[in-house]
Amino acid sequence: MSLSIIIPAYNETNQIDHTVKKLNTLKRKINNYEIIFIDDFSEDNTYQKLKKFEKNHNRIRVFKNKKKGLGQAVELGIIKSKKENVCLFMCDLSDDVNDIIRYYKCIKNNPELDAVFGTRFSKNSNVTNYPFLKLIINRVANNFIRVLFLSNYNDFTNAFKMYKKKTILKLFPIVSENFNIFLELPLKIITRKYKYKIISINWIGRKFGKSKFQIKEIGSMYIFTMLYCFLEKVLLKKK
Repeated sequence: MSLSIIIPAYNETNQIDHTVKKLNTLKRKINNYEIIFIDDFSEDNTYQKLKKFEKNHNRIRVFKNKKKGLGQAVELGIIKSKKENVCLFMCDLSDDVNDIIRYYKCIKNNPELDAVFGTRFSKNSNVTNYPFLKLIINRVANNFIRVLFLSNYNDFTNAFKMYKKKTILKLFPIVSENFNIFLELPLKIITRKYKYKIISINWIGRKFGKSKFQIKEIGSMYIFTMLYCFLEKVLLKKK
């Protein structure tokens, strides 16, 4: 078993050192893994710092995005990955690195699984410093999607998930250009009836830099993705 951790990065010069240091602890628990950073047209020295880390860490690989956008960055990371499983992880360390290990053990011990989905909203989860307004919108949106797709999952929009690479490639082409890619991928897993498992995960608000997620700008993209995947579900049901 092996793992590629894909991390999009945009203007994260103040965060990179902390992220690399934390991810370096994975070597105690996972033998065969790589970390792929995709620089998404950063306007600071994020790319330069990443290239320095690449020279000193044989597990780190760095690429420049070819077309600006988070969706394209994730897609490029998937294509460049060389391992059996891929984990999408945000550069801000809002998700717990220890949960990467839990994901990995889960998919390793259950070879029939195509994906492992984490939820921040279970009785065993710890969520810290989540902005109140964002939390309300998140819960309303995720529960609406849950009902619409008749799913028992309740955290679709969280980026942090793990997939078998051979499965995630079957979800191409990816139509989402921004954060909505993190909704598109799990919805396609569910509507196409791939096997997945849900586990509780932890989350903490970022300590360095500024969040790139803007609700006003991205809301319509999520609606587009939701409708696109719902149409796919309806069409698949008719076959």
